[in-house]
Amino acid sequence: MSFGFASKPTSKSFEEPNTSSNTYGIQSPFDSGLSATRKTIGYSHPLEASEKNYHKNSERMEMLMLRNTQGLHAPMRLAMELKSSEKIGRLPFLPSSNLMRDVILGRDEDIGFEDILNTSEFREQMGQPHAVVEKSLGIL
Repeated sequence: MSFGFASKPTSKSFEEPNTSSNTYGIQSPFDSGLSATRKTIGYSHPLEASEKNYHKNSERMEMLMLRNTQGLHAPMRLAMELKSSEKIGRLPFLPSSNLMRDVILGRDEDIGFEDILNTSEFREQMGQPHAVVEKSLGIL
C-alpha cells in the first residue's frame, strides 16, 4: 500500500533553456529577477526536492496515523481547523505570522531555519500600502 507517496523521490528535470534570452541561454537576472532564473535551472541537489516537501509529507503521514488510530473524525477535524485558520483576513501589505496554524500543527515550540533567517526586516515585501491593496483588488 503506497499511501499516496512516491516510491522514489522525483526531481524536477532540467528544462531546455530559452536561447533567445542571452548567449548562455538563461534569462537575465537583471530583467526577470533571481527567482525567475532559479526556476529554469532545476534542483541543484537530489535532496532539495525532498526537503522542499518535508512539511507536506510529514503532515500527510500524521493524518494517516491519526486516521488509523482514532478514526476518520480526527483528521477531518484538524483539516477543518486548518481551513478556518487560513481564512483569517488581513490587509495584503501586512505580513502574517500564521501563529494559529503553527499551534494547530504543533510547530509553535520548534525553532527552525525559517524562524531565524526569515525575519520580517530582511524580507523584500515592502511596498506602498495603497498600491498593494489596489493591486490585490484589481484596480491598479
